[in-house]
Amino acid sequence: MLNVAIKAARAAGAIINRAALDVEAVRVSAKQTNDFVTEIDHAAENVIIETLLTAYPGHGILAEESGSEHGARDSEFQWIIDPLDGTTNFIHGFPVYCVSIALSVRGRVEQAVVYDPTRNDLFCATRGRGAYLNDKRIRVAKRSRLQDCLLSTGFPYRPGDKLRTYLSLLGEVMSQCAGVRRPGAAALDLAYVAAGYTDGFFETGLKPWDVAAGSLLVTEAGGLVGNFTGDADFMDQGECVAGNPRIYAQLVSTLSKYSKFAGVADKMQVHDKLQDEASSAPAAGTSPAAAKPLLKARKLKSPALPADKAGKPDPRQAPF
Repeated sequence: MLNVAIKAARAAGAIINRAALDVEAVRVSAKQTNDFVTEIDHAAENVIIETLLTAYPGHGILAEESGSEHGARDSEFQWIIDPLDGTTNFIHGFPVYCVSIALSVRGRVEQAVVYDPTRNDLFCATRGRGAYLNDKRIRVAKRSRLQDCLLSTGFPYRPGDKLRTYLSLLGEVMSQCAGVRRPGAAALDLAYVAAGYTDGFFETGLKPWDVAAGSLLVTEAGGLVGNFTGDADFMDQGECVAGNPRIYAQLVSTLSKYSKFAGVADKMQVHDKLQDEASSAPAAGTSPAAAKPLLKARKLKSPALPADKAGKPDPRQAPF
């Protein structure tokens, strides 16, 4: 089954790479504000579904663009597909996007492929057999202190996303780690955690096709993945955090109060923090006296000329 998924991912990658040669010619439409789909998403998804159903006609399909339109509706085997994760990157020519394919058996992901066509990087995993990048075994990073870690995330971009809450969350995490990156493709972010390129990942507003394959890569590489409270049953919950066991625990400690499943006390803590931040922020168009510039211009004196140059024209004053 993994080999068929790899075949499907490479076929989709070939379509994406051909289109990337002239990305300005690709037709783009918006599903909603800041959420785009292209003809390449559809073409890649079609070739993936065709490849999978040719091999396994009795399997079900859950795909980003066509949903459950194809395949069997009542099968215990379901392929979860994101044909082009990082569409916004793709249409701008920013080379961070991937194909994501996972096989769920009775609700548990058993096979995973994440393919980066721009770098020809193939991440794959089978439950119980480890995770691999281009046939080489991969493991999560070994760092144990959050302050030493490089993390990846995604930013809210849809109407109705809680931007203020996310910015508060991001501020807390950034103050505790070495750096945060926002590549723009969640499946690839998770693959990078599995490979040890980054130490952890967190994001909200996610769908099953964003995280299904990447989550198996992380766990098979020795990491943990779940929702912000640490619950491993997270696939349909819209939030995800991943990392090696020690970093995962530290991230959950910070993120749990921002989870939609947080307790009342935690939610009140976040609410009070947002209220405090709002009340302390200066009103639009005002400049409070306390807000002084960090840098101040200072007039520098030219150094005096040596005695032997006194009376001679200063070349620094010569007109250009």
